[in-house]
Amino acid sequence: MLNNKSEEKMVQATLKKWLMISLCFGLLGSASAIAEVKLAFVDVDRAVASSESAQKLLQQLQQEFSADEETIKKIQTEAAALLQKMQKDSEVMSEDEKRRVQQEIESLNNDFVYQRQKLQKEVAARQQELFAGTDGKVRKAIEDLVLENDYDMILPRAAALYVGDLYDITRKVTEKLNEMDRAD
Repeated sequence: MLNNKSEEKMVQATLKKWLMISLCFGLLGSASAIAEVKLAFVDVDRAVASSESAQKLLQQLQQEFSADEETIKKIQTEAAALLQKMQKDSEVMSEDEKRRVQQEIESLNNDFVYQRQKLQKEVAARQQELFAGTDGKVRKAIEDLVLENDYDMILPRAAALYVGDLYDITRKVTEKLNEMDRAD
């Protein structure tokens, strides 16, 4: 019996992959099926991330959070300088001074961890917010490619162990997304 929902989801995802792979091999098993079925594979995440709008959004995020990144770098630099001082001067430092420097290093480390986690959460939330709604665009781009190229089946790239360039339409999906963004 599975312990939690994440294990259950993993098992379901694995079963779906194997079902899709089995379906592909079943379809490709006969010579007549090869002539009749036009397959393609797409890496949706890579297609979206490579699109012009995603690149603009990522630049926007970098600008938006550059001050926070600088704060984190400053904390890291201060902690490294204190640590180097501690290592260099530890023989001539009093026990009180060593303790004070160690406490300061620990404080900087705690601040660093807090700031980094806070930034990661903010960036993740902002990315999710900015990329919300891309599912519909991706679906429309893939549907357009199906109609234009008469594909019978488009599968996720992750469902295959190997996909030749001829069958990988990720670049075409990215181009279609870019066309759709320019048309808006």
